[in-house]
Amino acid sequence: MRILFAGLASAGHTYPMLPLAAAARDIGHEVYFAAGEHVHASLRGLNPFRPADSFYEIYAEDIEPDLKRLRPELVVHGWGVPEVGLAAKRAGIPSLWHGFGRMFPDGIGLTRPGGGVHLDICPPSLQDADFLATAERIALRPVPFAEPGGFPGPLIYLTLGTAFGTPEVLTTAIEGLATLGTHVVVATGGVALGPQPAHVTARAWVPQAAAIAHADLVVHHGGSGTTLGALAAGVPQLVLPQGADQFANADALVAAGAAVRLLPGELTADAVAEQARKASACRDAARAVAAEIAAMPSPEEVARERLPEVK
Repeated sequence: MRILFAGLASAGHTYPMLPLAAAARDIGHEVYFAAGEHVHASLRGLNPFRPADSFYEIYAEDIEPDLKRLRPELVVHGWGVPEVGLAAKRAGIPSLWHGFGRMFPDGIGLTRPGGGVHLDICPPSLQDADFLATAERIALRPVPFAEPGGFPGPLIYLTLGTAFGTPEVLTTAIEGLATLGTHVVVATGGVALGPQPAHVTARAWVPQAAAIAHADLVVHHGGSGTTLGALAAGVPQLVLPQGADQFANADALVAAGAAVRLLPGELTADAVAEQARKASACRDAARAVAAEIAAMPSPEEVARERLPEVK
């Protein structure tokens, strides 16, 4: 079967789709991936291409020529590119929505996806209750994209992603975490920071899955990828939400007992240190969610058993 994947050209939207795309390729399907060139390095082996002049979003008119050229039998498109689904429908091609985490609230700059079948990578205990009750879903285990590299543990991993990091928030978080005496690994996302203590390693890019594998605590902005990566590893979280869907993700994590949270107006170095200490009480709940994720169907199972059923 020829399958076309399509997503927004950002790590937060493309990376969650890679495990299923790779699994489909590995069992013999012919896979293509439409996305802006910014993420093509991560799409090696998946026949990546940029539709028309799209660099981030993909509109129906961008992808329509490629649907005619490739004639896929199935389209799998991310939540962030709804017009790809519209183009597939116009062309009479079956399509699936691919989620990137918990269903996001209105007002964050993305159109909430509507009807159709969703590949849902969020564990049910964390998923939006209305979406869980009303959407047609295929459960799919979230598998973190494994970038090369790593760090010895134990450590605290700190990231604010690539879009929401600021020197003020990162510096405050580092100041608080540095008092705990544990090695702190910081993904700065390109934010310029001054000299750091000897036990703080700050880099623009960090292999996140490898860092989380050795982490006793993940401190982050509440982005879906980091949220699910920490949950899959059973690691407690301290969430410092900054915008977009991050406040809703933080609320769900706190309700599940898997994280603690500091809102922007509460952020001080002392508060970060205090909440980081309290986060250890979240370990059992985090491990319970990790077991829930491990029981979800793997990308290989979904590629082999569910994708051929879509008509």
